[in-house]
Parts: sequence; structure tokens; C-alpha cells
Amino acid sequence: MPPISNDWLEALRPEFKKEYYKQLYLKVNEEYKTHKIFPPGEDLFNAFHFTPLSKVKVVILGQDPYHNDGQAHGLCFSVKKGVEIPPSLVNIYKELQDDLGCTIPDHGYLKKWADQGVLLLNTVLTVRAHEANSHKGIGWEEFTDAAIRILNEQDRPIVFMLWGGPARAKKEMLNNPNHLILEAPHPSPLSAYRGFFGCRHFSKCNAFLIMHGLDPIDWQID
Repeated sequence: MPPISNDWLEALRPEFKKEYYKQLYLKVNEEYKTHKIFPPGEDLFNAFHFTPLSKVKVVILGQDPYHNDGQAHGLCFSVKKGVEIPPSLVNIYKELQDDLGCTIPDHGYLKKWADQGVLLLNTVLTVRAHEANSHKGIGWEEFTDAAIRILNEQDRPIVFMLWGGPARAKKEMLNNPNHLILEAPHPSPLSAYRGFFGCRHFSKCNAFLIMHGLDPIDWQID
């Protein structure tokens, strides 16, 4: 597990000393030794590496990493160039097109968003190959909940996009009136038609940021 080296380190330092994290650390290291685990170890904390705490303007919460070969690289919903765009991201792109007129790109690499302050965080950070949700309950949720609470406490406007049941369950932790909470069904093909399509979260997010004197996110993936 690579160290976090930016301002997230100081904010999350208390977690590293807790018993659950010590057990999580041992469990994850053992899993990497004995099973095929995604994302690769060097990508595990990319959400934190790419988007320092002080730069976070938007939070998108995913559930757990993609579990097929070559997909997960530490940012929720994102895949590297050359990898087939997963169905949920296809639907995110459709909503972006309808909401903001963005053209649909030919890849699913979302680092451009992360570099602008969009924290692309899964609530569970690892998964066994081809076993969805296989690392649920080993301790990651406690760690990412700590990150969500840290974000909630920030004394500046942040937009939280909560898509689907597991993400929406985090709403109870978000009680800071500075922030905007946007909720919708998950963008997966199973649920996108129940209200993700038409939610217009991207334009609502940018309107909120502009209202508070912040630069909007350029959501167009080139």
C-alpha cells in the first residue's frame, strides 16, 4: 500500500494509528500476495494522490473498483485509455451530453476531472479479480468514511454527488451547510432510467461553484 504524501496524509494520520486500519493493512497486503487484486498496488490511493484535500471542489462516490482485468486504476468510474468504457460511465457520458452538451469521448480516463478538484472516491478501495464487492467489510468503509467526514468539515463549498444506495447512505455524515448534496440513482444500466438520466447534476454543480466564486469544472473529456 503506497503512502499518501500530500495534505491528505496529515488529515488521515489518526486513522493509520487505529486498530481497524492495522488489520486492514495486514489483510490487504496478504490479499495482494495470494490473489489477483485490483487496482494494482501503486494505484490504490490515486483518488487522494490526484486530488489533494485543499483542492477538492466536488466529490463523486463509487462503490468498489471494477473487477475485470485492466479496468481499475484508483479513480471511481474511470478506466485508462484503450480499455472499453464500462456501462455506468457510458451512461454518465450520456447525461453529460444531455445536460451540458459535452461530446461523448472514445475513452474513459477521468484524470482530467481529478486534476480539477473532483475527488473520484470508491467507498471500498480494493477488490479480488472477477469477484465484485469481495472486499466489502474488511475495513475500507471505515477509512473512506473518515475521508468523507474530513471533507464535510471543510469550511468551504464542496459539491457531493451521491449516486445509488451505498453512496446516498453517506448523506447522514454530510451536515455542513456550506456544501451542496446532490442525490440520484446509480448510473448503471439497471437503474439509470429511474432518475439518473435527467438529474442534471453537472450543471447544478457548476452553477453552485460559480455562485460561490469558484471556477466551474470542465466536464468535457477530450
